[in-house]
Formats: sequence, structure tokens, C-alpha cells
Amino acid sequence: MSISSSLNAGVAGLAANATRLATISDNIANSGTYGYKRATADFESMVLNQARNSGTYSAGGVRASTARLIDERGSLVSTSNAMDLAVSGRGFLPVATTTQIENTFGDQPLLMTTTGSFHTDSEGVLRTDSGLVLMGWPANADGSIPTLPRDTTSGLQPVVINANQTAGDPTTTMNLGVNLPSWQTESDSTGETLPLSVEYFGNLGNSETLDVTFTPVVPASGSSNQWTMVIRDSATLDDASTAGVDESILGEYTLTFDNTSVNGGTLSSVTTVSGAVYDGANGTLTLPVAEGLQTLTLTIGKIGDTNGLTQLATDFAPTSIVKDGSPVGNLTAVEIDENGFIKATYDTGFIRTVYQIPLVDVPNPNGLTALDNQTYQVSPTSGSFFLWDAGDGPTGTVEGYAREGSAVDVAQELTNLIQTQRAYSSNAKVIQTVDEMLQETTNIKR
Repeated sequence: MSISSSLNAGVAGLAANATRLATISDNIANSGTYGYKRATADFESMVLNQARNSGTYSAGGVRASTARLIDERGSLVSTSNAMDLAVSGRGFLPVATTTQIENTFGDQPLLMTTTGSFHTDSEGVLRTDSGLVLMGWPANADGSIPTLPRDTTSGLQPVVINANQTAGDPTTTMNLGVNLPSWQTESDSTGETLPLSVEYFGNLGNSETLDVTFTPVVPASGSSNQWTMVIRDSATLDDASTAGVDESILGEYTLTFDNTSVNGGTLSSVTTVSGAVYDGANGTLTLPVAEGLQTLTLTIGKIGDTNGLTQLATDFAPTSIVKDGSPVGNLTAVEIDENGFIKATYDTGFIRTVYQIPLVDVPNPNGLTALDNQTYQVSPTSGSFFLWDAGDGPTGTVEGYAREGSAVDVAQELTNLIQTQRAYSSNAKVIQTVDEMLQETTNIKR
């Protein structure tokens, strides 16, 4: 009966608008919640099949379907905490709950969020006040990230930052820019040996030195433009049992310098007498320092290169000595860069990569299952996840010192609230009208 269908349609309208009111109230309540994604309610008509031109019509009513617009992004808000993280663009941060971390039985479902304020707890684990633990790939000792699977959570581990952490950075490369006085290789020179000591740091952060001596080759007449360079390592102890052999010597070389107008003062040849072989293509010596426990690449310059060893008519001076490495230092700060690399800074100036935070992406972000604390989980409608390097593929970048604000526009929600209130009142009026009509029908019998 048409009048009964009108009543059902009015009731359906009340229920649909009540659902829409629930999404609006949720949005307004979370207008200040970091990372909140706006909920929506869409109405769909329900049509009952009926004969055309039959002279009657039955109302089918309406039903509401809700969704969460997870792919909408709120504006980024600057903060003072280095580990306040937000994703600028597409992608999610991988996180886990404390319960998941403690449960070691099998792979746990991946949780993801777009923002979080992470702080270290008593055990150094980075987590939010709500208990979300930041997950990442731990770096190797040299700061490199190992190759790990990207379609599973098996390689992800809780990010742990110990405040009392110490680290040393061994020296692996050194550039030796030294000028040798040209007059020392002339026939009237005294042939004085020129010493040079350069500090380097061992694998355990201990301070050692490379002792380099330059002895000019003095000819009977004219100028030889040649020097004998001997490199010694303070970490290599001389064994007294090997009489006459200095085991601290890593290499001995004959250096010949150019005196032409084109390349005057630069190396013209390097002859290896003993020790590490000179690499002419790169101008380097690969030295086995610290009794062979460490390799140091020493750059003395390529043939014709003005940036390495030179022989000019000026004083003996180290013009440019550049090296990496540092002694043992204490952790002073932890920050994250846009590519998701967490870098630890030590009081010696040494900076080391300790973790990489990948970004999670799915084909349909709006199909994710929404959970508490602005977290999401993969569902059949979202598609499978993949772990990307931040800034690669479809993903955006990771921003430190920032939080993602709520995606709610309060003005728009209040406008929707007025519309919903009017629609609800109108549906209530339909029910009231049907009630009056049914009352009139009942009165016919009287």
C-alpha cells in the first residue's frame, strides 16, 4: 500500500540522516585530532519495481553508506620534537602496538598511520603516548641498509634509540695534499728529511698516526725533482726478532715531479719500491693499517693533478689534508631525513644512519580498515601493501618536526549539520503526515 510505503520511507530517511549526523559529529569532535581522516555518509535510493502507468507508486526509501576518506591529507603543523613524524604526500608509516611486539608467534598484521609523535620509553623504544611503536629496518654497522623483503613485515623491527649510546667512526679515506720545496732536490741541498704525522682512527675508535717522511734525492749537479716517500703506521709494532726489518713501514715510493711549463710542480711518476701498489687511475694507495685489521685509502694525487702532492718553490706545508672518521663519541641527537633515514649525531661530529623507515602504500587507501588512534590495516578492498623507500615510486617524503593536522573543515561540517537537521525534520514531518492520514482512514468507520 502506498501510504504504508510512505511511512517506511520516512523511517528510512530518519535512520539515514541519523547516520549522517553520526559522521558529522565524529568529524567535528576530531577537528583537532592529528592525522584524523574525515568520515562521510552517502545516500542511495531504494526503488521498488512496479508496473508503468499503473496509477500507484510505492516509496522504496533511502539507505546510507559510510566511508572514510583516508587519501585526504591534512596540513602539516611544525613542532619542536625531531621525532614528530608526518608523511608529506602518499604513503603511511609502519607501526605496531605493544601487544603485537610482545607476541612473537608468527607474522603480525601490519598497522600504518600517517603521523605520530614518537618518544623513547625506558627501554629506548620509539613509541607514541597511545602505545604505537615505530617500525623500521635496522642499518648495518657501516650505516648501509641490508636488502630486505618489501611485501612482508618480516624485516621490520621496533626502532630503538639508546640515550647512552656511543660509537666510533674508523678512518677509511684520507687525501694527502702536501707541497714539497723544489730547492731541496738541487745539488747544493742538505738532503734533510721532512716529516709529517697525520692522525687516523681505528676500528675501535682509538687514535693512531700515519708517519710520512719525504727525503729528497740530491744529485751531483742540477736538480733531480725526486723524493723518497716512506709511510709508517703507529699501530703496527716493530718486532725486535726481525732484525733490520722495520715492520711499521706500510710502503716506500719514489716520487718524480714534473718541471715543464705545462704541468710544473705536479707528479710525473710514482714508483713503488715496497708495500701497497700505487693506483695511477685514481691516484691512491690502499694501506693495510692497524696490523692489517683496517684498510685506509690514501690519495696522493694522479699524474698531473694539482690537488695531491706537489713540488713548488715554496715552503714545506700540508696544503690540504682531508680525512673521514672520528673518535668514540656520545649520542647527542637523533633526526630523520626526507628519505626516511634516522641519523644519530654524536658529540664528536660523527653522524651515522641507524634505521630506515619505509613508507607503506596500497592500491586503494580508502579501502583500508580504520582502527583506533588513526591507524589502518590492509583489507580485501585496499589491496596488498608494499614497502617503498620514501620519495620513490608513488610515495611522498617523511617530514620530521611535523604533525599532520585533521582533514576536517569545521565550516563545511556545520553546513552539513544544518542540512541534516532540516532533512531529519522533513522526514519526521512525513511520518507525522502519514499518521494523520491513517487517523483519517480510521475515522471513516465511525
